[in-house]
Amino acid sequence: QETLQRIVSTLANKNDEIHNFIDMLNHTIKSVQVNSSNAISELDEEFDGLYSILDEMKGSMASTIQQEEARKIQTLQDQLNQCSNALESSEELLELAAQSLDIKDPVEFLKVENIELVVTMASAFRISLKPKVSDSMTHLMVDFALERRMLQAVKFLPVPKAPEIDIAACLVADNCVTVSWRMAEEDSRIDHFVLEYRKTNFDGLPRVKDEQRWEVIDYIKATEYTLSGLKFDTKYMNLRVQACNKAVAGEYSDPVTLETKAFVFSLDSTSSHLNLKVEDTYVEWDPTGGKSQEKIKGKENKSRSGAPSPKRTSVGTRSPARSSRDHFTGESYTVLGDTTIESGQHYWEVRAQKDCKSYCVGVTYRNLGKFDQLGKTSSSWCIHVNNWLQTTFSAKHNNKTKTLDVPVPDRIGVYCDFDGGQLAFYNANSKELLHTFRTKFTQPLLPGFMIWCGGLTVSTGLQVPSAIKTLQKSENGLSASTSSLNIIA
Repeated sequence: QETLQRIVSTLANKNDEIHNFIDMLNHTIKSVQVNSSNAISELDEEFDGLYSILDEMKGSMASTIQQEEARKIQTLQDQLNQCSNALESSEELLELAAQSLDIKDPVEFLKVENIELVVTMASAFRISLKPKVSDSMTHLMVDFALERRMLQAVKFLPVPKAPEIDIAACLVADNCVTVSWRMAEEDSRIDHFVLEYRKTNFDGLPRVKDEQRWEVIDYIKATEYTLSGLKFDTKYMNLRVQACNKAVAGEYSDPVTLETKAFVFSLDSTSSHLNLKVEDTYVEWDPTGGKSQEKIKGKENKSRSGAPSPKRTSVGTRSPARSSRDHFTGESYTVLGDTTIESGQHYWEVRAQKDCKSYCVGVTYRNLGKFDQLGKTSSSWCIHVNNWLQTTFSAKHNNKTKTLDVPVPDRIGVYCDFDGGQLAFYNANSKELLHTFRTKFTQPLLPGFMIWCGGLTVSTGLQVPSAIKTLQKSENGLSASTSSLNIIA
């Protein structure tokens, strides 16, 4: 029966994969049809553009021929007019000379003044009887033999080959993803690359169902790109790249999936003090808000018939609604995260409002009492900022306090290495180490926050910054050689 159950389970999973593949094939068929229609439209546009260029060139060349024709005709017409005028003048001189020759009386002939000089200066003697321009127009003839062969040789532009994403060169760090790729063959005609990515909770090949749409980064000139400003609220990210030349885009690379999981949690309003207003990742102290919140929570509890609200799952497990108490009370203005830390290395950041009088940031076991304050029990660790009268900055654990002689940063980074037994606090801007607790964690941890007069904003979905990883390596090397640093109270 167990064997059959395993076979049935395997077959069911295989059926899901086949359904997925069928969906992908149907999606690909539709894409082929749409892309084919787009390719025909683009082909029409290219040829229309070519026709337009040829028509424009034809008009320009015809205009040049007509201008040359007009120039030559005007030159010949001017020469024709000049010859006609010279001929007319010569005929008049010939008639005058003939009349002079008919005079028989020498005395009368001498009366005709300078007849010889006038005939000698006739303009006909200076006229060139050669046309100034030829009738040939061969210099404006066009030989399209080469162009015709080129046009006949026009084929579809070679489609760029799909790039190959170099997984070894890809880097996920500091809430950024750096993607690197290469071409299987050198192609000088590639103009740019297109990177597409989407978040997913699945490793392996991308799925069609329940997937987010691809986000597009276009016109990348290099073979590497860094996606920044991301919130890693999913476990993985699919990425693919395509190469493009001036006219056509190539096939996508084989998609790759990079692990991008990080510690994501919200503030657990069921754990909060009544004087705290809690909204997901923001908590604010309000001395008048307790009663109204208590009424709202009372109505919610009645409508739920005492059933705890469902919680999400993340790196660890979501903290269940408390059965022994609903919230902190007294002067323990505390709220906890809703996700436990049971292994691994995690990082989150906290920013306090400028008018905040007092707040604590740290971690605790689940057993923190409703009157307990962070850092005053053996099961909680924190750093405390007190801005009342004068600013004090300290680290607290087991009701012991150590003053920190460093400026209070605008943002505090919290690094928890559960397996390595280390809780460290950093200046989130400069990554300067503020304080480190070292111990052996024996129970799951919850992020903890205390606030009095003011508000705190928590940033989750963050990965451990590379600068902190480097500091941790150097600090671990130092602590291994210096036994006195193994425990910091």
